[in-house]
Amino acid sequence: MARQLLQQCLQCGAWTLATTCPSCGGNAQAAAPLKWSPEDHRAEIRRKMYNVTDANWASSLASLPSLDEMKSVHDASEEE
Repeated sequence: MARQLLQQCLQCGAWTLATTCPSCGGNAQAAAPLKWSPEDHRAEIRRKMYNVTDANWASSLASLPSLDEMKSVHDASEEE
């Protein structure tokens, strides 16, 4: 059973309650994201699963380049 009842086919766009499309036989996925609640009862479990309390966790996340680096790349691309 799907986590959410209403599904939409990825190939033809038909709506269904099953995970396979009755029209074309393609895969269907949830039509909308699951709702988030500030009273998330599983947040503590998820933090343990991703080991958020580890000191190295923050350094493992993706980071953006600095503003100066982005400006220099933008200026270089405009010059070309």
